[in-house]
Amino acid sequence: MSVSLQELESELNRILQPNSFQDYCPNGLQVEGKPKVSKLISGVTASLALIESAITLNADALLVHHGYFWKGENQTVVGMKKERIKLLLDNDISLFAYHLPLDAHASLGNNAQLGKLMGAKTKAATGRPGEPELVLIGELPEVKTPREFSRILGEQLQREPVWVEGRTDQIKTLAWCTGAAQNYFELAIAAGVDAFVTGEISEPSAHLARESGVHFFSAGHHATERYGVQAVGEYLTTQLDVQHQFVDIDNPA
Repeated sequence: MSVSLQELESELNRILQPNSFQDYCPNGLQVEGKPKVSKLISGVTASLALIESAITLNADALLVHHGYFWKGENQTVVGMKKERIKLLLDNDISLFAYHLPLDAHASLGNNAQLGKLMGAKTKAATGRPGEPELVLIGELPEVKTPREFSRILGEQLQREPVWVEGRTDQIKTLAWCTGAAQNYFELAIAAGVDAFVTGEISEPSAHLARESGVHFFSAGHHATERYGVQAVGEYLTTQLDVQHQFVDIDNPA
């Protein structure tokens, strides 16, 4: 039971269409390992801990949302980056990383999966001019009080969200975007929703929530982005002769 690395790469690129995005990092195969893949491990970030877990689990390849070689970072392969890449190369493990393509996929992506987890029905998407429409807009099947919605969100993500109260006493419509998408809050406000859900919060977010009346929920960068790689990994097992396992390396961020 195995698939060629080339076939796996081709299928991932077919699904996620990385050439459609101008991103902050290279999307696709970042580190090349053995030519055949039997076991694929997915995770949020290609940390040392995830690589060590992949070795323990006899993985041939890793699929992550946060890989390496980000724009603006030091491009030299030293320190922690050297240790991570060396461990991959020493164990002949390939690394696939998809950032914005994994956020944006209409059914398997992080945003789509978060909407599914919240039970929200997507009605539209929005974004800044010239950028992908990453912010999804939809509604809940039933009206929730903000406190009830916060509780349910925390239970689903296994993390209590930071909630900055707006003015409404019920939530029916909402917008969401996983990860560090707090800067999209104004797009959500402009859409006229009751609440906005994202991963991170910054200082202006609280003022925007209080002054606009839109509830703001910061549910964790890692917590909101655990689901896209899992969905893609499971989908691959239906298309290719490969095993998949998701490994969650806990992260409080």
